[in-house]
Amino acid sequence: MAQCVQSVQELIQDSFVPKVAVLCSEDAQKITRKNNLNFSELLRPFCRLTSEGHMRDSNNQVQVVKNLRISVNNVVTRPSVPTSGVHSPAQRRLLSEVVSASQPAEGGVANVITAGDYDLNISATTPWFEAYRESFLQSMPASDHEFLNHYLACLLVVSSSEAVPVEQFLKLSQEQHMIQHNGEYTNPKWFIPNTLKYYVLLHDMSQGDEQRADSVYEDMKQRYGSQGCYLLKINSRTAAAGTDEQIPDPWSQYLNKSSLQSQSEEPAPTPVVVNNTAVENNIGGAPHMDGAPEMDGHDSAENGDLDNTHPLQLETAIDMPGSLDCLRAVATETKTTTVYTGVAAGTSHGACLTLNDHNRLRLFIQEFTFRGLLPHIEKNIRQLNDQLVSRKGLSRSLFSVTKKLFGGGKVPEKSIAELKNTSGLLYHPEAPELQIRKMADLCFLVQHYELAYSCYHTAKKDFLSDQAMLYAAGALEMAAVSAFLQGGAQRPYPAHYMDTAIQTYRDVCKNKVLAERCALFSAEVLKSQAKYSDAATLLIKMTSEDSDLCSALLLEQAAHCFINMRNPMVRKFAFHMILAGHRFSKAGQKRHALRCYCQAMQVYKGKGWSLAEDHINFTIGRQSFTLRQPENAVLAFRHILTNDSQQTATQQGAFLREYLYVYRNVPGVCEVALPQLPLPCINSSATRVYFGHERRLAEGEKQAATHVSLDQEFDQDLAAVWQDLEEQVVAAANRGVVPSTFYPTQCCLNSQTDNLHFPLAVVEEPIIVEVAFRNPLKVPLVLSDLSLLWKFTLKDFSRPQPQDVMVGDAVTITNEKEAIAPRVRKGKGGIPSVCKFLTFSLLSWQARLKLLPRQTGQLTILGLVYNLASTPSTGDSTINSNSPSVRGRQDLEIQGPRLNQTKEEKTSVSHGPDRRLDPTITPPMPLLEVFFLQFPTALLCGEIRKAYVEFCNVSHVPLCGLRVASTHPDFFTFGSSSLATPLTPLSPTSFENCSAYKTLATPPGATPGSVTAVTLVSAADFGSGGGGVFGTGGKRVAEIPLGEGTLTPGESTQLPLWLRGPDQEGVHEINFLFYYEGAEKGGKISHRVLRHTVFICASRSLSVRATACRSNTLPEEEGRNGSMLVFVDVENINTSEAGVREFHIAQVSSSSKQWRLHKCINPAENKDCKLTTRERGKLCFRATRCKPHEATSKSLEKYTFADLSLGNEQIISSTTPCADFFFRRCQSSESWRPLIAVETQGRHSRSQGAGPGGGAEDITGVVRKCNEVDLDIIVLWKAFVVEDNKQVILEGQLHVALQTIGKEACSLRQKEEAQEMVLLKFKPELPPPMTRPSMEQLSHLIKTNLHYPESYSHSFVQKSLCMIPVILTLSNCSLAQVDAIIDLRHKTTSPESLEVHGSFTWLGKTQYKLQLRAQEVMRLPLRAGFLHAGVYNLGTPRVFAKLADQGAMCETSQQTATPALIIINST
Repeated sequence: MAQCVQSVQELIQDSFVPKVAVLCSEDAQKITRKNNLNFSELLRPFCRLTSEGHMRDSNNQVQVVKNLRISVNNVVTRPSVPTSGVHSPAQRRLLSEVVSASQPAEGGVANVITAGDYDLNISATTPWFEAYRESFLQSMPASDHEFLNHYLACLLVVSSSEAVPVEQFLKLSQEQHMIQHNGEYTNPKWFIPNTLKYYVLLHDMSQGDEQRADSVYEDMKQRYGSQGCYLLKINSRTAAAGTDEQIPDPWSQYLNKSSLQSQSEEPAPTPVVVNNTAVENNIGGAPHMDGAPEMDGHDSAENGDLDNTHPLQLETAIDMPGSLDCLRAVATETKTTTVYTGVAAGTSHGACLTLNDHNRLRLFIQEFTFRGLLPHIEKNIRQLNDQLVSRKGLSRSLFSVTKKLFGGGKVPEKSIAELKNTSGLLYHPEAPELQIRKMADLCFLVQHYELAYSCYHTAKKDFLSDQAMLYAAGALEMAAVSAFLQGGAQRPYPAHYMDTAIQTYRDVCKNKVLAERCALFSAEVLKSQAKYSDAATLLIKMTSEDSDLCSALLLEQAAHCFINMRNPMVRKFAFHMILAGHRFSKAGQKRHALRCYCQAMQVYKGKGWSLAEDHINFTIGRQSFTLRQPENAVLAFRHILTNDSQQTATQQGAFLREYLYVYRNVPGVCEVALPQLPLPCINSSATRVYFGHERRLAEGEKQAATHVSLDQEFDQDLAAVWQDLEEQVVAAANRGVVPSTFYPTQCCLNSQTDNLHFPLAVVEEPIIVEVAFRNPLKVPLVLSDLSLLWKFTLKDFSRPQPQDVMVGDAVTITNEKEAIAPRVRKGKGGIPSVCKFLTFSLLSWQARLKLLPRQTGQLTILGLVYNLASTPSTGDSTINSNSPSVRGRQDLEIQGPRLNQTKEEKTSVSHGPDRRLDPTITPPMPLLEVFFLQFPTALLCGEIRKAYVEFCNVSHVPLCGLRVASTHPDFFTFGSSSLATPLTPLSPTSFENCSAYKTLATPPGATPGSVTAVTLVSAADFGSGGGGVFGTGGKRVAEIPLGEGTLTPGESTQLPLWLRGPDQEGVHEINFLFYYEGAEKGGKISHRVLRHTVFICASRSLSVRATACRSNTLPEEEGRNGSMLVFVDVENINTSEAGVREFHIAQVSSSSKQWRLHKCINPAENKDCKLTTRERGKLCFRATRCKPHEATSKSLEKYTFADLSLGNEQIISSTTPCADFFFRRCQSSESWRPLIAVETQGRHSRSQGAGPGGGAEDITGVVRKCNEVDLDIIVLWKAFVVEDNKQVILEGQLHVALQTIGKEACSLRQKEEAQEMVLLKFKPELPPPMTRPSMEQLSHLIKTNLHYPESYSHSFVQKSLCMIPVILTLSNCSLAQVDAIIDLRHKTTSPESLEVHGSFTWLGKTQYKLQLRAQEVMRLPLRAGFLHAGVYNLGTPRVFAKLADQGAMCETSQQTATPALIIINST
């Protein structure tokens, strides 16, 4: 239980005090009425004695009476009314008023209890419970089975101004005697027949004659004795004197209690006088008084319907149509509770009394008690003891007898269930059992608890023997209380006595009031002994449906018992607080109900008890609204709607309608500022902001650039690709350097982008904000009139920076006031508050709101404003425009990324800014739109297609510096800027079946496969190298040629665009980034970009493989520069996916700085150049080095293009688009083609050679150069495709890069093997060892050739030895000096070799050592000797070669030529 002001001992003592009646004459009442008090009220503040009293018991032992209080009341007579054991309606109402008047004090003492994870802030005291308990005990009616509430004495008060005061005393004495002994009046009840009469002469000091009063008092002492009368002088204060003196008013705190007791004792509807104020008691069917709270459940028709509801069930039905109106009616009728004080507000009490009068009153009470009341009680105790002893025939006192009885055998007591209901049994007033009880009560009143316990115990046994259960229960109750008040360890508290008494009162006697009183005392006793569990069990057991108010108070005290245990039971505390709050609500105690629910909420909040939390919040909301606390009501309903509720859709709909109803009835909610709405939930971090113009869709055959839109998902890897492209194109526009102020363009900001900087927006270009909503409920929400809240600061960026911060420029405007009205208006800054918007959804959705800035400055988007409403019912999904709604706002508060750079940031939790909602509005900028015409979606690998691009400037600012960057620069070309390109036709359809290449007819008489054209072309003309189209920006950036270099506002232009299908089949994602600038420099935005992404599906076409071989012809035959053979293997790998019928190889071209194709060795007819599916063909070409006049110093950086046409027309491969794609293919392949020596290194080696001091790198380069080819083959083909029942000719080209002799090259890039995981190495690696040429590379230093007659006739008869001259030609293929060793000795011993060689031998020197200069050709004469005719192989010489500066260990055997057979004939 909660802490109390009084201890349990003080509570019990003040509950059972001697009662004294008062009878006053009319003149005496007039004297006391001057102080707005009657006589009993006048004495009430002084009824507690400050000094100790003494009396002797029956054994002549002195008993000390401490802190005694007496109760003085007016005599109120009423006819006999049978007691029902329950409170009357008037008593219930007055008890309810007492509880209503006692509310928690503002800033009162709070008790903070920590139990586990809970920190509970609980009221330390419950003054409303104490007030109820005190009023309840004071209103206890007098009963026949006990005498504690019976009057012991009667004060007869007469004024000294009476003519004959003694006669008035006689009248009052006779009146008292008649009231006590006349059978008509059962109330009040008197303790003993011989009631003490105490005569009081009341003298008014301000008016009466003091001497006459003294003489009358002397006469009274002679008549009644000095101990039976008293002269009381009051009203010493006059109106004229002491007006400034402040006299305390001790009566105010007792007047409410007096009113309660007086009205509870007078249930009849007749007027009764209470504090001299007439009050009409409306009881029964009369309406409630204005301001009175509702009755308990059985007394109120409204609450009577709720008796059968579960405590956790909502108070009203969910689907009740009038539930909202009922709530409003309750809120309207609820008013401040009025408590009867008996006098008007501001009336003073005791105005005619001085402090001396207060002392006289206090002295009067003390004299009356010590000299009158206590001796009277002592006398009656002795008389009762003597009577009982005489009747029992005992010689000793009752106390001794009872002790003997306790020591003997005990009679077994019957249980309550076995006893019959004899609660109606009545004893004679002079019965010994009642005399024992009367004596026990007298001893209890004067604090003689030991003797009282003995008497109660004896009476209890007698009553149980007679089965007088009401009397027995009373004796058990008081015996338990007496045993507790004795103190010490003599006798423990008999809790089972109390339990038996409570059970008897409630079950047998059907007296709820007495059972409640007994339970209150027992609970307090158990609490004082720290037996909180037993106390809580007792209190819970006492709850019933009879009184909601009593049950609520008991449940609340039980909850406090649970929380005050040694191990606090927090959840039980909260649960019983909920039960108490529910019963408070049924009893009409709305404030106490709200308090209980709020205290329980501390336990259930955030612990996963969602259903209980919803119930509590809903009840708090309704109670707060009823008590005119709309802010608390709205806050409680917000918790229901924002949390993920587990309620049903019907329940959630009811919650939502209640919330909207409360919001609409809150006065002035939208007058000053819009309220924060809890629904729908907004994921602020998912907010996306798009800056830029809304792109026009495709018109007809036009295909608009994709750019960036809110419909696209953000990809971090793709964003990095776009940023890399932008860096490249910015570097190209700034002479190869990226400015330090560069910041990548971000058109769409989200949670994954870099939002640390203020985004830049352009004036007159819309800003679209996408807000992510989520409906946490299972019922639809209706949102209307959505708009953005913003704040705008005007700034003029055209002026110098120092003036930009002037105070006059800092003009800030906002649309918050305009947003209150549900109409769309334009702000003062020219920014419209978006548009009218209506949405409806059940799950999650996004709303896109648009702002159009009209002026430059700084914009801040604050949040959203909208109307929130619910559907009429959960089953109806239609939106009614007339349905009531609430207008409110939600702020967009985005938390930036967590900072994790410095040590302080890593050890703390700090977040950086997120400025996606704070754009800076900049001056106008050009705006580009790009459209594509005839742009394909599917191509064959290597297919060439011509399309058109249209560039439109849709802004009011000229556009210049147009460039494009792409992830696949080999996919497209705009043509060469230095070579003439075909003009753009009026309509692209006019070129539908025309060739994309520049073609010429084959000259008449030309042999198929012969060279038709040789052209020198510079790579710079096609965007490769330094300058040209690519400028200084690298390989992925190209300038787009515009007519005059600019696009004026509103102007558009079309340019041709050649496309080439990727070499690899599959779907390819190709990104274009168009870059452009404004004519005016120095703005906040230096450039703008436009993105476009296409997906091209590439299908198989041809596979080309090429191999280069050395030619074995003599150098004289092939010329000084040498030649080689090139074999081209072409295979049709298309599977007729695109309807391709066959491929024609139209032409084979070559491009190189050193080599060119000379002619086709195996020219065939036209049919051999056609390849259908899965067919392949092989072509052989002779390649020669470029002629000396072609390789001048000026043409060293130029490529030689040689075209070998295999048909009737020639394609000029050195022009657009063939040369463009060739050079782009070379750039894109540099990342994967084998590493080769650059041309400048080759020229350096050729001029200086490899000297003795050359390094290993120079040697490797020299050796590699021997096998290097660096020849690119271009195969141009045509494919015949059937589309829509007509034949279409497709064109394309494939590239093969020959790098090394004998190594096959393919047009299809080989699939790269997956890279294996590489271990991290934390130590620096050693420098790689110097690479040396491989054996295979060294075996190609020298080319050999034998010159001899194919047949020779010799007469072996005449001359046995035939000698034939043979010339061995040695050709140095390297650019360095080479040492060669020729060994002519036969080393082969295999039988096969012997059969071929026969008896052939070399004559003369059999080993030579020679030195060949760079590319020198040397002829060595040899002689071969034959002994017999036959066929011989002369190819036996072995050649070993090494570079001149290498050691002997580096000699490598050179590759020999093909077998050289000679026929020797015998003549």
